Amino acid sequence: MPHNGFRKAVMAMAITYAAGLTTLAQADVIIGVAGPMTGGNAAFGEQFWRGAEQAAADINAAGGIDGEKITLIKADDACEPKQAVAVANRLVDSDNVVAVVGHFCSSSTIPASEVYDEAGIISITPGSTNPQVTERGLTGEFRMCGRDDQQGTIAGDYIVDTLKATKVAVIHDKDTYGQGLADATRAQLNKRGVKEVMYEGLTRGEKDFNALVTKIRASGADVVYFGGLHPEAGPLVRQMREQGVTAKFVSGDGIVTDELVGTAGGPQFVDGVLMTFGADPRLIPDGKAVIEKFRANGYEPEGYTLYSYASVQAIAAAFNGAGSTDGAEASQWLKSHPVQTVMGTKSFDEKGDLKVSDYVMYQWGADGKYKQL
Repeated sequence: MPHNGFRKAVMAMAITYAAGLTTLAQADVIIGVAGPMTGGNAAFGEQFWRGAEQAAADINAAGGIDGEKITLIKADDACEPKQAVAVANRLVDSDNVVAVVGHFCSSSTIPASEVYDEAGIISITPGSTNPQVTERGLTGEFRMCGRDDQQGTIAGDYIVDTLKATKVAVIHDKDTYGQGLADATRAQLNKRGVKEVMYEGLTRGEKDFNALVTKIRASGADVVYFGGLHPEAGPLVRQMREQGVTAKFVSGDGIVTDELVGTAGGPQFVDGVLMTFGADPRLIPDGKAVIEKFRANGYEPEGYTLYSYASVQAIAAAFNGAGSTDGAEASQWLKSHPVQTVMGTKSFDEKGDLKVSDYVMYQWGADGKYKQL
């Protein structure tokens, strides 16, 4: 933000503190937007930023938060835990944020949220699904998405009931999110009587999976489940097809971006790929006007775009409802009141999880687009 705007914010917060007030400071409401703005997963950071940016613009146009404008601060963690902690400290100590939308990778969200919680700042992740994000008793940590133990159940049941698979290879990327999701899916498969024929990890950033594909082919798997993100999922599925492995490829919400097509080398390689994700928010009537606004500006609000938009809406509702930007007060309000969002009405439990999760199955087509089944 401009230097004089920053000075205004600092002065206003100092005056509020001196007066012992809990009402909103007469200054911009500064919200951080944290995620992978660079690197292999930058597509998700772009979704986060686009959604938050449009939400802030729309809320500001409608009067802001208690009459004050929202100012966003972009923070790049590159999906690296150490960088996420550095980013979190900067947002708290230098940028003076009162809330954070982020992070994306669970391995970044978990350590960064400790920083926010210690500072008494509310944070909402639009996309981190590892259960531990909300299982540590943090006061101000929320998520606008479901959990891997919910997502894994849907995936496991679909593989058994719909795909009728008996031989499943489970692959993960050794990351908090990817391995956690793979483990949740494996647990559900085992519960349903299907023991995986292979369980193995790959390394994020790796591109040559031919040796792994050879093992998959030798296992006789009729389904390959992958817990991870699109930069690895794309090359993996392409090399499977190039080696003649026709097993169904199933993954989770880490591939919900059109960039999967590019990393796979073309739509012909993603045709038939299945993935779990929340019910498509673009189909929800509550978001029609916002979706049309995105599209009129030449942007398709795919993936987590509307999740990020809804996260800003929830933060604004909490601050307005509590009459304060105090994290504890806003958090308590958010756990006690439903919020109207672009994705419909959302309610949170005491952990900060959504009370209702809506995971469904999607399939990628030959046109390089995904559709809800």
